[in-house]
Amino acid sequence: MIEVTKDILKNIYKPRPADSKKYDCGLLLVIGGSDFYSGSPALSAMAAFRSGVDMVRIIAPRRAADIIASFSPNLAAYPLDDKWLTKRHLATLISMTESAKEVSRGNTAVVIGGGMGRTEETQEAILEYLSQVQVPVVIDADAIHAVGKNPEIISGKNFLVTPHTYEFFVLTGREVYKLPDKEKIKAVQEEAQRLQTTILLKGAVDIVSDGKEVGLIKGGSSYMAKGGTGDALAGICGALLARGCGPFEAACAASFINKKAGEIVAEKLKDGLTATDLIEAIPEIIKF
Repeated sequence: MIEVTKDILKNIYKPRPADSKKYDCGLLLVIGGSDFYSGSPALSAMAAFRSGVDMVRIIAPRRAADIIASFSPNLAAYPLDDKWLTKRHLATLISMTESAKEVSRGNTAVVIGGGMGRTEETQEAILEYLSQVQVPVVIDADAIHAVGKNPEIISGKNFLVTPHTYEFFVLTGREVYKLPDKEKIKAVQEEAQRLQTTILLKGAVDIVSDGKEVGLIKGGSSYMAKGGTGDALAGICGALLARGCGPFEAACAASFINKKAGEIVAEKLKDGLTATDLIEAIPEIIKF
């Protein structure tokens, strides 16, 4: 068991070589959003950029994609024709994932789940996509609810699941909300081992396990209990996977970055903290 410190970032954020090219530090796909929710994938994408990924492509239903594209010239959003993700979009998703993998020379990862909704069509499409995709994936938010219906689909894949305590229950059937940290740690390690995946359980102390190792990330602030901070964390995780980190290292490092950025902002803004404020503080944490 390790308590994660800033030392984990030293091997990730080294000076870039003079001959570096775009995509050497990754291309991230963010699949999310629906007719009602557009902010979640945008926050993940912005957090990924601030965490050092070279490019982010967002794939979202048309209304969400159009709104996201208006947020910032940094955000490229591909529109899907419909109000939410369905199996009709699978060929496009797989094609765009393979294209990203090719153009980035394999330095690709995916974040999926934020703002997607829980319609049966969407949940089925998520499961089918995850069964086919061959790149590292961060499974967050509504995608966790989909995986909870068929958790075997993630077994042995290069995936990272980022639940809070209720989503952990949806994924595993185990209630850990009221358990002391020692028992939460045991539960996360056991379920990561059973599901053959990496789990980042979000909380006052974040717990990361791949079934073998366990990482504890302390710190952060109670002022981070706001909408969007989990989306930011998913984006940081995705950026680190795209940069070449394994799921366990990516989860531990992303949790550390997210919590420390939250600490900086909370000290200044307290109740006024928002996810976008936290995202803007990320470069200070990863700077050496």
